[in-house]
Amino acid sequence: MTLPAALAEIVADFKAVDGQDKLQLLLEFSSELPELPSHLEQAAMEPVPECQSPLFLDVDASDRDEVRLYFSAPAEAPTTRGFASILQQGLDGQPADTILAVPDDFYADLGLADLISPLRLRGMSAMLTRIKRRLS
Repeated sequence: MTLPAALAEIVADFKAVDGQDKLQLLLEFSSELPELPSHLEQAAMEPVPECQSPLFLDVDASDRDEVRLYFSAPAEAPTTRGFASILQQGLDGQPADTILAVPDDFYADLGLADLISPLRLRGMSAMLTRIKRRLS
């Protein structure tokens, strides 16, 4: 699997813990999702309707060698925020080609399938798909 180092480290962190500890780790990521920069407004961002909770993303590929990713999700949606934070921490600042090479199902290696509904997992897949679509 071709993952940038930051995303590979996140996957390794999830592999290192079991069961409910994986959910706790996801909640920790949720609390680490950065606030939007002042130049971005949620209304101008792309919605991701596949997510169960409202989620918006912005992909700044003006420099394809350092793609910037921004997400907005409500605090009341910790699973969605956690997934967004994983993608933000794992992919922000990476070259477009590196992001495009990330397997669409990389999130399966997080080991959350038994803990999170398939619908929520599809939301994470949809986020990555939309990011890639903006880069291709």
